[in-house]
Amino acid sequence: MQIHFRRSISLICSATLFISSAVPLSAFAEWEHIGFMGDLNNDKELNVADLVVMKRHLLGIEPITDSNSYHVHNSFIGIHGADGFQAGEYFVTADINQDGAVDIFDFIQLRKDIVNNSALWVWQWQNESTVPDDPLEENGEFIGASVNDVYKFMPSQGNGRMLIIYADFADCKFNYLPTTDEIEKIAFGDEKTDSNLYPWESISAFFKRSSKGAFELSGKAYHYSTGNSVNNYYQVKGQKALLTEACKALDNQINFKDFDGDNDGYIDTLVLIVPGQTSNDTWWPASVQFADDKYIYDGMKIGHMITGNCQINSFSDYRDFVSTLTHETGHCMGLPDYYRYDKSQDADGLHGTAGSELMDDTGGDLSCVSKLHLGWYKTNQVQVYDSSSGTQTFTLYSAQTLKGNTIIIPYGELDNRYHSEYMMIEYTTKQANNSSPPWYVSIGEGIRIYHVDASLYNNGWWTSFRYASGSKFTDNYEGRRFIRLIDDTKSDNIYKTGAVINGNIAGFHWYDNKGRQTIDTGLTIEIGEKKNDTYTVTIKNNNIN
Repeated sequence: MQIHFRRSISLICSATLFISSAVPLSAFAEWEHIGFMGDLNNDKELNVADLVVMKRHLLGIEPITDSNSYHVHNSFIGIHGADGFQAGEYFVTADINQDGAVDIFDFIQLRKDIVNNSALWVWQWQNESTVPDDPLEENGEFIGASVNDVYKFMPSQGNGRMLIIYADFADCKFNYLPTTDEIEKIAFGDEKTDSNLYPWESISAFFKRSSKGAFELSGKAYHYSTGNSVNNYYQVKGQKALLTEACKALDNQINFKDFDGDNDGYIDTLVLIVPGQTSNDTWWPASVQFADDKYIYDGMKIGHMITGNCQINSFSDYRDFVSTLTHETGHCMGLPDYYRYDKSQDADGLHGTAGSELMDDTGGDLSCVSKLHLGWYKTNQVQVYDSSSGTQTFTLYSAQTLKGNTIIIPYGELDNRYHSEYMMIEYTTKQANNSSPPWYVSIGEGIRIYHVDASLYNNGWWTSFRYASGSKFTDNYEGRRFIRLIDDTKSDNIYKTGAVINGNIAGFHWYDNKGRQTIDTGLTIEIGEKKNDTYTVTIKNNNIN
């Protein structure tokens, strides 16, 4: 049995965004410059008149229409709406910050662009039949989810279903008892960028942003009150007893088949929330594989269960509830903990301004490592360095956007399911899911690099990641680990323009046969210019001139 605990859109078609700096604009002679981002009155200029149009739209006086903004057409490359590509559904020039919504933040950015004369250009391809492949287009297929190779029950792609039971005891009640409708809105509600709890406004919204829409979480909530004392339910055995007692009592209200998103015969995830004053020795939030097939409801077995005392304090105070369940749901989808077990002095697995990660400190977005294994990249957003080529330059887009991509540097042959050793690189920002970390987490903006060993281990009962936290194979975390951070220090360890990463940097080595990072990679990474919210990264094989 594995137990995991929680620790104390729209994109514009812009040459500056879609064309790599390695390719001159002249190479695309059939592009036509048709205006600027923020040109809302379609006069090919950016001025106060556009500000007036935006203000009237936000006030609901005169909504922006295709008469005063460039409309999405099939002749554009890479237009992707908040809910998927649909020609003609969105006015891309009004969404200036490209977050999938036209709101006050676009108004502020428009005002800055007018003052600074710094608007992005908008281009149109004149001949749709000969549009070249965009190496970073979002309209391709998602990669396969390699977490499907480990023992788990919640899908990470498509639709996941969650059943929440909000339960109390005869002698232990909630201080605030939300309605089931409130619980469902908090857990599964739509994105609300204006929420004071953003990006923790709902579990579903957090995952939809992080997954680029690859994963949709939905579900329902129910109340249950047991007539027994809280002391009758102790540790995992007691958690299971309360869960199965509640399921039996609610059986006539619940169709358990509705909670099997991937049709594998198991409820994807069953969540049991109890009052906050319950003891932490039993009710500290955790994710557990239920592992008992004798309990069957409507023909469905229980896969994962999440238990915890992370109660909703009020309908406007529920951040801990959402952040905790996002972390635990990550386990249900197959990810291990990234923090170190039994390290009370320093449990963090990843440190510094580069170290924020939902599966480590519940402090922000999921990293490129997590997204790779969950299948949250399109096929052409995973760039692989070829050491035989000598030198390659890549462009990285913000990991917190739909265009967010990554670079993999394999050690030897890269396993086709990514269950091998490699480095991963991403450009992380303070946008979206990284925009409001807890007080104890500091998030930087720039390049971060991970060392990964995602090899698998089958113990005869189930398959897991061999070097996950708590595994005997990590040599008490001194050896191989599922994830490490290069230059893992308690400092500002985000890389920015001009940084050089080579054998002098702590952790930038491959593992030797004793699990220590001693083997020279023979590589040098140079962080290039940051431009239009992208970074260039150049990787050199030092053994090739």
